[in-house]
Amino acid sequence: MDWLSVPTNTVASNNDTNLALGFTSAAVSVILFGSNFVPVKKFDTGDGMFFQWILCASIWLVSLVVNLILRCPKFWPLAMVGGCVWATGNITVVPIVKTVGLGLGLLIWASTNLLTGWASSRFGLFGIDAEVVARPYLNYTGAGLSALSAVIFLFVKSEVKSISSNAEAETTPLLNGSINRGENTATDESWVDKLTPLQKRIVGSVMAAGAGILYGSCFIPVLYIKDHSKNNASVYAGASQFDLDYVFAHFSGIFLTSTVYFLIYCAVMKNQPKVYPEAILPGFISGFLWAIANCCWFLANNYLSAVVSFPIITAGPGLIAAMWGVLVFKEIKGLRNYLLLGLAFCIVLSGSLLTAFSKI
Repeated sequence: MDWLSVPTNTVASNNDTNLALGFTSAAVSVILFGSNFVPVKKFDTGDGMFFQWILCASIWLVSLVVNLILRCPKFWPLAMVGGCVWATGNITVVPIVKTVGLGLGLLIWASTNLLTGWASSRFGLFGIDAEVVARPYLNYTGAGLSALSAVIFLFVKSEVKSISSNAEAETTPLLNGSINRGENTATDESWVDKLTPLQKRIVGSVMAAGAGILYGSCFIPVLYIKDHSKNNASVYAGASQFDLDYVFAHFSGIFLTSTVYFLIYCAVMKNQPKVYPEAILPGFISGFLWAIANCCWFLANNYLSAVVSFPIITAGPGLIAAMWGVLVFKEIKGLRNYLLLGLAFCIVLSGSLLTAFSKI
């Protein structure tokens, strides 16, 4: 059929449907990313290496089911590189939490994640095509506001149990270490505990920035394959344009890399790794939630483009995590904190709306 013969209202309807699917996927992704660590909140994950491996095993199982549902689309090994990059960044999460806390750590890695993912898509970095939006100024403003919202969360305080012997409540950054502290964490000593406060600040900040860059780069291999599929001379000619077709390869890269890291860890520990059996089931649940969230992110990239989805999906989970702290765990109290959360909500909402309108 000649495209000129397609009714205008049909084209508009298809665009509206794509936008609806894209923003729905982004919303589900935000909710699940902001909630996926809740199942392990009260369980000790130690140095995080065992927990990381369990989490990634669950992630891979979800991708296997998705791959079967999609009738096993062609497997592109390059897409595994994105999973390797993500897993490399993710092994630093527990050390980051133990050095600078999840509040500051989340601020740093969320900001660098947002900026790396958004900029690489917007300006065509690393060999991918630059994304074009109808209203660039709205996209720039939306990305800026989304990054600003992460700063707001730094000033929100929460009351969690101290790991010190007196076990009294203390004021710490938002969700500081809450996903990794159990009742016996005081006995868990690692290389992090041997650092001075200044060393912890420096090491944690550098690791958080590095993790954010790696997180923000994990979709680049998939985007590269899609962009080069249009070139008949490329080895990727004819590759699928549907982002979810690359989930199995991407998640396989995650599981393979985490397994390699865990084996190296076991060797370094002289075959005496720190294993926490109570974290297995919660870890699987956490991985399941994360995998569904990331699948939705793939869909959001497909229907909205990464330049629109990144500011929304990287900024929103911080707000969801804060809501858990307010409504369920009662960690966040006080008028000042509520006002800051309200301000952060308005900024996240404004940034998301501006980013959305830049696509229309």
